[in-house]
Amino acid sequence: MADNQPLFQRVAVIGLGLIGGSLASAIRSHNLARVVVGFDQKPEDAALGVDLGVIDQAATTLEQAVRGSDLVVLAVPVRATRVVLEQIRPWLASDAVLTDVGSTKSSFVADVKAVFGNLSPRVIPGHPIAGSEKSGIRAANPDLFANHKVILTPADDADAAALSGLTALWEGTGATVLTMSVAYHDEVLAATSHLPHLIAFSLVDTLAGEDENMDIFRYAAGGFRDFTRIAASDPVMWHDIFLSNRDAVLRVIDHFTQDLDQLRAAIANGDGATLLRVFSRAKAAREHFSKMLSGQAYVTNNTDKQVIFSMQPGGSVRGDIRVPGDKSMSHRSIMLGALAEGITEVKGFLEGEDSLATLQAFRDMGVTIEGPEDGFVRIHGVGMHGLQAPRGPLYLGNSGTAMRLFSGLLAAQPFDSELTGDASLSKRPMGRVADPLRAMGAVIDTAEGGRPPLRIRGGNPLTGIHYEMPVASAQVKSCLLLAGLYAEGVTSVTEPAPTRDHTERMLEGFGYHVHRDGATASVTGGGKLTACAIDVPADISSAAFFLVAASIAPDSDLTLRHVGMNPTRVGVINILRQMGANIEVLEERVIGGEPVADLRVRSAELRGIDIPEDQVPLAIDEFPVLFIAATCAKGRTVLRGAEELRVKESDRIQVMADGLAALGVETTVTPDGIVIEGGQTIGGGTVESHEDHRISMSFAVASLRATGPIRINDCANVATSFPGFVDLAKQTGIQISTEGEF
Repeated sequence: MADNQPLFQRVAVIGLGLIGGSLASAIRSHNLARVVVGFDQKPEDAALGVDLGVIDQAATTLEQAVRGSDLVVLAVPVRATRVVLEQIRPWLASDAVLTDVGSTKSSFVADVKAVFGNLSPRVIPGHPIAGSEKSGIRAANPDLFANHKVILTPADDADAAALSGLTALWEGTGATVLTMSVAYHDEVLAATSHLPHLIAFSLVDTLAGEDENMDIFRYAAGGFRDFTRIAASDPVMWHDIFLSNRDAVLRVIDHFTQDLDQLRAAIANGDGATLLRVFSRAKAAREHFSKMLSGQAYVTNNTDKQVIFSMQPGGSVRGDIRVPGDKSMSHRSIMLGALAEGITEVKGFLEGEDSLATLQAFRDMGVTIEGPEDGFVRIHGVGMHGLQAPRGPLYLGNSGTAMRLFSGLLAAQPFDSELTGDASLSKRPMGRVADPLRAMGAVIDTAEGGRPPLRIRGGNPLTGIHYEMPVASAQVKSCLLLAGLYAEGVTSVTEPAPTRDHTERMLEGFGYHVHRDGATASVTGGGKLTACAIDVPADISSAAFFLVAASIAPDSDLTLRHVGMNPTRVGVINILRQMGANIEVLEERVIGGEPVADLRVRSAELRGIDIPEDQVPLAIDEFPVLFIAATCAKGRTVLRGAEELRVKESDRIQVMADGLAALGVETTVTPDGIVIEGGQTIGGGTVESHEDHRISMSFAVASLRATGPIRINDCANVATSFPGFVDLAKQTGIQISTEGEF
């Protein structure tokens, strides 16, 4: 940044403690302002700031500091804010940006309104999530904010230039800037910062009053010292914070006290099950915090992650690999295991973000789940009626499967629930499950257009229905069958074309009979599930990328191990074989009711075909990569009857057509499919994935036959369905690298 123009001409920092001094020092170090002026109620500290190189000039009065400054930063104790605002009001220029660094934002906004009469669009409250138990101007550190978060809480009418300038200033210090509302900030900080400090102060104070206090502190383990370190923080500052954020802090204290009372009761009563449930839930939440809570916690936000795939053209695909476990079965194993009686053990569980979100959601509903560890999960089932009300919305990441299946399970629970997801999932239609569930008696509210979040009202009895699905969808079928477990009478679903039957097979494995009559599956409510062992096969949808890769790349020979061969999922193999692919099915076997095999695939001259419509539902998730195969084939490939593809994570037909066009490949999009003339040259270029993981991986495969480098934007969601894709692709010979945090 040193060679760039400063962002501000004159910055006044009021208060030269740890945060104010560190910010002033960082601004100077990175040349973010022409002049940094500091003021402190202790004139000697301001003078010392000049001597230490923290500030350029020491102001002896607030007028001297503020007059002529285009950015004024208040770094004073939050309880002193109003007095300081009153003092600087006469000297603050109307076009100056005003911000602060306080830990509570509602109180700052209230103080600004009290002094100025309104909240100017150029007032941008701020809060750096950084600190130290050290304090004072001597602790000032220009690197304090590097790799830390800074939260800004601009009002809806905030000045765009002011927000942009302040954001750039904080980013210039090395921080990552997030924005959120004032109220949400105070709620989040009460839980994640203020409560831990309160507990640390209280715990140290309590133990200091014990008779054995010297031995307690002398023999304390590292965990105690690490946790109670924050009790050495500035008492005056924290006194101010707790009083300024009173309401939010009281709410979280009450919640914590209630939970602590439950743990006390569990210990008193020898209730090991409750202890194990709480501890395992907390352990998992801590381990996967950044993944599973990203949609609701300020610490990380997957929608902010920018991951780009960079592909070099050409290569062949060789090796012996096993792709991750089947996502559909991983979801269902957690769901049914949680509702079963007894302990269910799962091997081969997919440790992707979506599956982990499902696992965490059941922990949030009181289910004890151990793991996952190397794909092994142990689920302590609570029975059909043992779920507990979650303490907040259930966040399901990017998974439409989870949201639609959860809606069926939760429709009959006695408690209210809310289902949320990431930005991509929040755009997807849920009316297709909400409408038939309402016909069964469920009360479900959706956002505009039938989209998430889904709010499900508890305590409504369900009645079985017969439902003729207008469009083949395994998710809709599974949703209604799961709701049918709780419904009065028989619930039956007729599908217009075969879809994957993992739910039916797994229900049978858990001892719950599913009656099948042609295209109709039905269940009778009121039964129970009995725990069992599950071995999740490798996901054929994940294998599909490598099946196509080895088919289109010259001199390829690849073996894929333990692939699920469910008859409702093998459309991709059937279609590729009709196109001339060389795929051998080896070592066929049945494990846990699901057929499994090893697949060997070698290079082949593919030819275009009219894809049989009866195969479309059996390959609905694999068409993006099949479009790449069609582009490399000789002759024309025609897809019809694939309306379902237009309401996936993206409009997959149009997004694939746009991506191919960006690489110089012409296609014809139809209302229910696409026409691709094979044999066209795949050039280099930039492809927009629209945050759809299958689009990203499909164009990674296309690079094998490209004539130039390919760049694929917005690939962060690949981790949700196929963890380890990039490493596995490299291992087999695909020339892929990533930019950004993956």
